[in-house]
Amino acid sequence: MDDHRGESYLAQNYPQLSVAVTPPGLEAIYAACRRLYPEQPNPLQVTALVKYWLGGPDPLDYISMYSNPGNVQLGVPPHWHYVSFGLSDLHGDGRVHDFTGTEGPSGFGFELTFRLKSEPGETAPPTWPAALMQAMARYVFQTENTLCSGDHVSWHSPLDGSESRLQHMLMTDDPQIQPLTTPFGAVNFVQIIGATAEELKAAQHWNGTGVVELIKTIPLAGGPWLVTDMRRGETIFEIDPQIQDKVDQGIEVDGSNLSGVSSRCSWEEPGEGHDVNEEDNKENRLVEGDRRGSSDVERPHISEYESEQIKAALKKGLSIAPQSPAKTEAGGQKEHSQNTTTTATATTTTTTTTTTTTGTTTTDREKNSSRKESFDSNVSTEAPTELLRTRSLEAVHLKFNVEAGALLPLALRGRLRHGRHFTFKSILNDVAITLVSTSVVGSIADEEHPFAAHGPWLQVLFTDDFIDTLLEDMEVLSDADELQLPRTFSWSDKKLSITIIPDEA
Repeated sequence: MDDHRGESYLAQNYPQLSVAVTPPGLEAIYAACRRLYPEQPNPLQVTALVKYWLGGPDPLDYISMYSNPGNVQLGVPPHWHYVSFGLSDLHGDGRVHDFTGTEGPSGFGFELTFRLKSEPGETAPPTWPAALMQAMARYVFQTENTLCSGDHVSWHSPLDGSESRLQHMLMTDDPQIQPLTTPFGAVNFVQIIGATAEELKAAQHWNGTGVVELIKTIPLAGGPWLVTDMRRGETIFEIDPQIQDKVDQGIEVDGSNLSGVSSRCSWEEPGEGHDVNEEDNKENRLVEGDRRGSSDVERPHISEYESEQIKAALKKGLSIAPQSPAKTEAGGQKEHSQNTTTTATATTTTTTTTTTTTGTTTTDREKNSSRKESFDSNVSTEAPTELLRTRSLEAVHLKFNVEAGALLPLALRGRLRHGRHFTFKSILNDVAITLVSTSVVGSIADEEHPFAAHGPWLQVLFTDDFIDTLLEDMEVLSDADELQLPRTFSWSDKKLSITIIPDEA
């Protein structure tokens, strides 16, 4: 137990004593917790032995653990409530976070929370959630990508290191701790929810917020306060089969808000031995004035900002998945790359950095206005845009690993059919493949030149009728486990081939 709150009391009541005062950012969060738990002024805490600013490995100074009685009327069971301290600016003196003013976010603008169903007779909270929260915080500090409500994180390992089916995470706003304004800016409280592989997939194919709202309706899966029960053995679809119909309807009506993943992918121009990383000396056959729909501002479009993001990321390199020691704490495995949500390669379950790293996803959610990027975005804008010649291609051969290929129907049905775009970013090199529909403006591909490349960044345009053909021909990808690999799909009239290769290839 840390004694800084006692020091604060002494400082207020015995000013002649030279003791430390609780930092204002820390005190603001303590005050919010005291309002929720007035009977627990001194909760149990997990404390970083060596603070992060002193060279310690754990970014979170403290993780408080409160006993929550739940709510019988709402069907909320008794549980442990974990609250982090350190992702926001606690001190305001620059030791961890840059102070950007009171109007913006404090530090990264959020703290993590987690609710774990307590076992009968349990008198002390388990500490593994604190290790999980530290692992997520390390990712945030290493990448400056933030977590927001609606995000989803593919973990591919039981959160508590057991045999639980809850091996992934969804993110939502904490139902009891409201956003607050500290002397150093605003702080939101983002709650981690344990999720099964099936629930993660639903969040990937539709959106995290929609799936969270469905989980709230099922007491066994979390209920209105989204309490994680590591003993839960059924998915929300097994508990209530009608939930799948609601997800399918949501995808059909809303499409998917997942706009990209990091993956194992590549492309080539058949017959020419084209190297996508090599500058091409062909004459640029795309004339700026002839590009489609440049004045149609009402249609979905790839903005100049998005284009600059991708091009900057291509120059800087896309395989920037950070190293996280999360598995060492939660699963006892070797340290490995741990990124976010949807995978297009062997997701977050990799145990070596040479085989695969996890797939970060990009969503359509509004980006944080601060210097930090969303947790669902791996793109950096720090590097200047490289001047590369844009050229069109006569034919294209796309290659994806199994997990990336399994997301192709999602990209077509949930994105392009709704007039949106979807990007696969390679985790191995600077390659990116963006699929666009005819409704997307601002792309470098058009119906006359459906294959267009800007350096290693390829854009492929699909017409509505071809999207239907692709979905029919690649229906087998919905059960990728049964595929005999490699598997090539070809459309000679469109001069397009797509090959699905094994993950380890």
